[in-house]
Amino acid sequence: MAKEPKPHAIFVPFPAQGHINPMFKLAKILHYKGFHITFVHTEFNQRRLLKSRGPNSLDGLPSFQFETIPDGLPFSDADATQDVPSLCDSTSKNCLEPFRELVRKLNSSQNVPQVTCIVSDGIMSFSLEVARELGIPDVFFWTNGAGGVMAYLNYRKLVEKGYTPLKDWSYLTNGYLDTVIDWIPGMKGIRLKDLPSFIRTIDRDDIMLNFAINQVEKIVEASALILNTFDALEPEVLEALSSTLPAVYTLGPLHLVEDQIPENEVKSWGSNLWKEQPGCIEWLDSKEPNSVVYVNFGSVTVMTPQQLVEFARGLAKSGRTFLWIIRPDLVIGDTAIVPPEFMLETKERGLLASWCPQEDALKHPSVGGFLTHCGWNSTFESICAGVPMLCWPFFAEQQTNCWYCCNHLGIAMEIDNNVKSDEVEKLVNELMLGEKGQEMKKKAAKLKKLAGEAIIAPTGSSYKNIEALIHNVLMSSTPAK
Repeated sequence: MAKEPKPHAIFVPFPAQGHINPMFKLAKILHYKGFHITFVHTEFNQRRLLKSRGPNSLDGLPSFQFETIPDGLPFSDADATQDVPSLCDSTSKNCLEPFRELVRKLNSSQNVPQVTCIVSDGIMSFSLEVARELGIPDVFFWTNGAGGVMAYLNYRKLVEKGYTPLKDWSYLTNGYLDTVIDWIPGMKGIRLKDLPSFIRTIDRDDIMLNFAINQVEKIVEASALILNTFDALEPEVLEALSSTLPAVYTLGPLHLVEDQIPENEVKSWGSNLWKEQPGCIEWLDSKEPNSVVYVNFGSVTVMTPQQLVEFARGLAKSGRTFLWIIRPDLVIGDTAIVPPEFMLETKERGLLASWCPQEDALKHPSVGGFLTHCGWNSTFESICAGVPMLCWPFFAEQQTNCWYCCNHLGIAMEIDNNVKSDEVEKLVNELMLGEKGQEMKKKAAKLKKLAGEAIIAPTGSSYKNIEALIHNVLMSSTPAK
């Protein structure tokens, strides 16, 4: 009797670190559940991965393969995140045809099963056209939290009601951004300044404003929407989303689901575009429990040399022990260099590294607080590790994540965008030693417990959603709408 061919899922992440990581985790989970996987990188990111992870890191297995498509931008060999607006504009205009050709190539190959479903990043929605042509499901994975998606879904209304574009640039500083928006479902009390930052423009033709509107409105055409969150974390906004969108599946925390996979070759594969500096976790091993501030502004955030100096001075003055991840491209147009006196003053209690395995760092018992840009992956990993945060949001929905963690979850405090060393010193000490810091830690510990419960078989909400997604959507014959 002929063996039933495996279901074949093709993954198309947006080519930035914070998008690749959760999608790669889901790909590994589906592979473990019996899917053949094709994971699609851009040619630019393939070069970076081979540089950071070694020349054989994308060789794959017969049942888990890597492919590439061009991103449409001029050739570059830089070891840095590409310009986000240019990348968004280019992928939406130039990736459809190469992706269509790739799927045709896979479907005409004798060596792999026919593609049976597409799991695409929510902002790589060109995949819908290919799914429709083949009559297969296309599931959108929006790699931010439910709050971020809800905020983007209301972008068009913000334009229609005249909140954006701004009348002129003075609106950034004249208090206008403190306006409360009281009509976004599930997001009571949110202000303009807490919404994803692309509304901060004076141009109705702004690339990012329009890109966000166009992409988020495609969700209704997908077979389902999947999110890396869990029901108990964002209940109000998830309820509101589920009443407006056809099928919403919360699958997170995906990094904890991935941890449950038995050791195998695929589980050990990494997706970091920067080379991880060895020794960070061993250094944490030598520190007291809850004594270390972990500092990492993610893969896209950039700052001025002066902002870097203010953070450095604040950390030095706080007297706390810290592990600070400083990417080579963290400072705008310059190499990230901290003041020499900072190095001298903190050499006994600080470690600077260029990149590290963040999930391992956050769940390390010596880490007691996280100074973060509030990207969703970092925020979510911190929540799942029970670590309270200091937030310095940079762009996109980081502002929304910061608002939610500070105002609704009570597990974070915000640092003013115009960062000053005195404020950094004060907030770091409050986070690590203060009464508010202790209160935040208790709340974070409760959320950590709920995160663990969400993935437990057979009752966890996310466990049940992963099973339902596989059987009701990915392995059904329901095509993209």
